[in-house]
Amino acid sequence: MTMVRNAKYLLIVVALASGCTTLRIQKADKAYGLMQYPKSERFYEKALANSEDRGARARLANSYRQHNAFAQARIHYSLLEAGRSLTGDTALTFGEVLLALGEHQAAAIQFERVLAIDPNNARVADLLKSTHSYSDFYSDTTRFRVNELVIPGVVSAFAAVPFKNGLLITGERAMDPANANPWNDRSFLDMYHTERNGATGWNAAEPLPGNVNGAYHDGPGVFGRDGRTLFFTRSNYVQRRIQKDEGNTSHLKLFRATLDKEGKWGDLHEFGFNEEKWSTGHPALSEDGRTLYFASDRPGGSGGSDIWMSIDNGTGWGQPVNLGPTVNTAGNELFPTVSGDALYFSSTGHHNMGGLDIFETHQQDGVWTLPTNMKAPINTSKDDHSFVLDSTKHAGYLSSDRSGIDHVYAFQIVDLQFTLDAVVEDAEGGYLIPSEFVLTNMTTDQDVVLETGSDGRFRAPLEPNSGYELRARKEGWITGNNAVSTKGMTRSDEIRSVVRLDPVRIGTPIAVNNIYYDYDKWEIRPDAAIELDRLAKTFIDNPTLRFELGSHTDCRGAEEYNLVLSDARANSAVDYLIRKGVDPNRITAKGYGESVLLNNCNEERLCTEEGHQVNRRTEFTVIAVDGLATIPK
Repeated sequence: MTMVRNAKYLLIVVALASGCTTLRIQKADKAYGLMQYPKSERFYEKALANSEDRGARARLANSYRQHNAFAQARIHYSLLEAGRSLTGDTALTFGEVLLALGEHQAAAIQFERVLAIDPNNARVADLLKSTHSYSDFYSDTTRFRVNELVIPGVVSAFAAVPFKNGLLITGERAMDPANANPWNDRSFLDMYHTERNGATGWNAAEPLPGNVNGAYHDGPGVFGRDGRTLFFTRSNYVQRRIQKDEGNTSHLKLFRATLDKEGKWGDLHEFGFNEEKWSTGHPALSEDGRTLYFASDRPGGSGGSDIWMSIDNGTGWGQPVNLGPTVNTAGNELFPTVSGDALYFSSTGHHNMGGLDIFETHQQDGVWTLPTNMKAPINTSKDDHSFVLDSTKHAGYLSSDRSGIDHVYAFQIVDLQFTLDAVVEDAEGGYLIPSEFVLTNMTTDQDVVLETGSDGRFRAPLEPNSGYELRARKEGWITGNNAVSTKGMTRSDEIRSVVRLDPVRIGTPIAVNNIYYDYDKWEIRPDAAIELDRLAKTFIDNPTLRFELGSHTDCRGAEEYNLVLSDARANSAVDYLIRKGVDPNRITAKGYGESVLLNNCNEERLCTEEGHQVNRRTEFTVIAVDGLATIPK
């Protein structure tokens, strides 16, 4: 009888526990639906401690992910994965969490699962590509110095904008959870001003005066050119009542405020293209103040939130225009900022380290260039955004939650330094030749003329993003040239170059590499044009020498025909050189046919096509010298 009573008691306890678990999940789901993530997490954790529910576990994992508690999110995604391999959106979000934690190889497994079912998912394809070349993000970590700012008065801060003797920031204060933002148990966002205190310190952040900060989220913002106009983001609320759409979602809106005579911000006006059904925020202004950039998830975009622009037509802001698929992806593009013709923005798409990464694009002839990832240390596997340059254009600020919460970071651009280490050597023997060296900056068209050392070596500084032509000249030698470039280089480096000189020997042919012709043809091939361009420089750099350009054929075809063919090839090459600026009075053409073969390919049937190709060549020969005292033997 006792056993029966005990069994009944156990059933009652189990039933009560089951009911309690169900109630907690219901409360958790309600908080989750309202995006009250800390509250939903507390209910989910208690409910799942008693019994497993895969759907509740997935929502708990996503709750932690939503406010970047990635370590906790990973725990619950891993428990789901242990029960059954994840697929679809859950695999994608788990992959994003792993990427944020720097586990890019594990993230790749999740992205591959998504693509196995949805192979045309461009965003996931981009994320997978990032995991395969993750080391590229660390290819140049010396370009920037990044340091966190400690700003008293706020627990988090982001979207810094230089303002007066300090910064406009958007931040949160510590709050009693009973009155806090249910998203993260901190205050709602407000806009603050902080001023410098000494060389590296900052005064306590003070809220902007006026009525731009209200009951819910306000910020980030940007100032107009006059410093008396403020464009800013605000939650959609009226007094203390939040406005929501039919899906229970509150969207963001853009507002404009002006500074009154008392130094307070007021006279608020809505942006004319705000809507109740989608968000509009994160304003940025072009330097002339006539183009307003912003982020929005309005219809007509690429998916998620996109970057849009509106132009001041003199009577108001024009119809918003999407920046297009070069900039926008199926992910989220947010936090635009402008510096000259450069647009900086953050994205969860493109070639990405994880979370939001900062990208740079430029508008050229009305077209946006392919966005460039700013890489480490500007970007991390966490959310990085709000990149802004100060007036020097060599320093600025960015925002990141790389430490676990949003903070403002100051950065400095480290000036790139490039050094040319060049040597001049004999093309035949390889020994070093002391000579005069001319270094021409092709960007500025400026020459620097110096002497090499006795060892034939020359060192000189190079400018960033510039192309150079090197010329080494010495009496009795054919002036040689080479080219180097620092264009596109993003890290300091030493660039090595070798300029090889041929001695001037009248009547001795010098082979020109890679000037070949197709069988039975004399047209200049694209690969030959590259070599002829270099040869043109050699001829132009040696104005005292007269040259013969000789062309040779292989043994195939009649001997007389090959003479005609080679002569046509030589003349074709000479015509090309003249078009490139070579003096026509200093160059002649001659065809040798098959009379001077370089190998044993003297019968068509005994040779490969590669062997015949060697004989279809071009050579140049010095045939006369003006005013040369001596000629090397």
